[in-house]
Amino acid sequence: MKKLLLSFAMAAGLMSAKAQSDYNSAIGLRIGGYYDLVSASYKTHVTKPGALEFNLGFRGYRGGGIDWVTAAFSAAYQHHFEIKPVPGLRWYVGGGLTAYNSFSDYEELRGFGLGIFPTGGIDYKFEKIPLNLSADVRPTFGIVDPFDNDIYRGYRSFRGDNFGISARYTFR
Repeated sequence: MKKLLLSFAMAAGLMSAKAQSDYNSAIGLRIGGYYDLVSASYKTHVTKPGALEFNLGFRGYRGGGIDWVTAAFSAAYQHHFEIKPVPGLRWYVGGGLTAYNSFSDYEELRGFGLGIFPTGGIDYKFEKIPLNLSADVRPTFGIVDPFDNDIYRGYRSFRGDNFGISARYTFR
């Protein structure tokens, strides 16, 4: 993960020597994650360092003759810190909540879920174009989990592999 974040930071720095981190809001797509593979992403700054990010998405599954879909909503607070050598590049930490529902013909794979997560990542805003890129990690702890039943006992109550990348159109 450290190599991925460092590579992203270096690539962002090479793309634009003059970048700007000031934007009020941004809307776009987030790809990755466990409960929502593809989601709409909206990020808005509530203070200069503080932002809220909201995601609404879905993920389809198919395996062993069973099909199911998960719809998910997540909200997170992110506190940003400048990375001085590269204008427009910031790292952030925070936390959030995810709520999801799994739909399936198989009873053990459907139902409501709720989880909490710490988050950390990097955020880059280009100066000359209204584009924001970010990469994050969200290890999620299940509070309520539809998969935590006799068949899947505890199997999915922690998801450490919850990574994502986002591209958003920015507004001032």
